Amino acid sequence: MASLRVVLDTNVIVSGLAYPASIPGRIVSAWREGGLEVTLSRYIVDEVRRVLPRLSHIRRTPGEIEDLIDSIIFLADIVDPNEEKEPTLRDPADQKVLATLLASTADYLITGDKDLLALAEKYSIVTPAAFWARHG
Repeated sequence: MASLRVVLDTNVIVSGLAYPASIPGRIVSAWREGGLEVTLSRYIVDEVRRVLPRLSHIRRTPGEIEDLIDSIIFLADIVDPNEEKEPTLRDPADQKVLATLLASTADYLITGDKDLLALAEKYSIVTPAAFWARHG
């Protein structure tokens, strides 16, 4: 799996951190152990930073969350997505996530977002379960 490069959407990172035994948790673990190369954008990192404190079952202090964000930045390749827009993307908020995939050399965007998954025939977008079934 080490030769695979992926973009992880916020929902996969957060789910993986919140539920380590889940499929997103296994994907995040594979990344943290060096079995997967991950590309992110500042947009995705900032979304993770905003969402993590809201989760009641992830009990971490603000300092611990910042340390976690720092480790995410350290482990990932960070790209600057361009401003191209995909006109068929239903949720405009997902444009920057898709742009992260397009700016990267990633093999897949792994997400649970239905609006992004609707573009799976045009782009390499898969669910965590589909990715794990193929490469886990």
